[in-house]
Amino acid sequence: MIDELTQLDCEILIVDKNREAYIADVLNEQTIRKLVPPTVDAAIIDLGDNTEASILVTNYLKKIGVAEIIAKAESDEHGEILEIVGATRVIFPNREAAKRLTPLIAYSNLFNYMPISEGLIIAEVEVPTKFIGKTLVETDFRRTFRFNVIAIRKSEEEHSGYRYYEPEYRLHAQDVLLVAGNEEDLSRLVRSPAEKRSRGVNRIFHRLLRRDHR
Repeated sequence: MIDELTQLDCEILIVDKNREAYIADVLNEQTIRKLVPPTVDAAIIDLGDNTEASILVTNYLKKIGVAEIIAKAESDEHGEILEIVGATRVIFPNREAAKRLTPLIAYSNLFNYMPISEGLIIAEVEVPTKFIGKTLVETDFRRTFRFNVIAIRKSEEEHSGYRYYEPEYRLHAQDVLLVAGNEEDLSRLVRSPAEKRSRGVNRIFHRLLRRDHR
């Protein structure tokens, strides 16, 4: 997060045990009040598995008036308490990583999977074999799978990124579709027996799709 914010030329205040940061005891409320101005755009709390400390720091930041408090949680219970004491957004990095990676393991023609909200995902899908040679109009993804094709990355233009194509464009082997739609419908698009790796992993994928994305 620090590296990404630095690239955006943001002003960053780091409070940590690391000598390159402000070395301070974040469990001391007065220290927080002295170091963190209430006018900061956002505060990010990541104290590893020290759940008690993250709850206290979240509460301190809320009390001094920080408007945006983003905190990492280790469990549902931890996340619930963080929200109660003032976190405006709770992140479950391990859970979110698992939800994004498991479908990629389950299906060889699924390259990326990003839950946007409950019932809506954006995914990168290699064109299924049965659609090779057909135009976007002929595949009729919107009616058949209730998916919208946002863009296409042609197989021979792997490094040029995604582009918009006319409805008459004929799909080629190894073309990749950037699609948006319902989570359950995605499983139908990639369910082809030739592309499914195992029934066991398929069941895991379906269970993940049914969970709420928090």
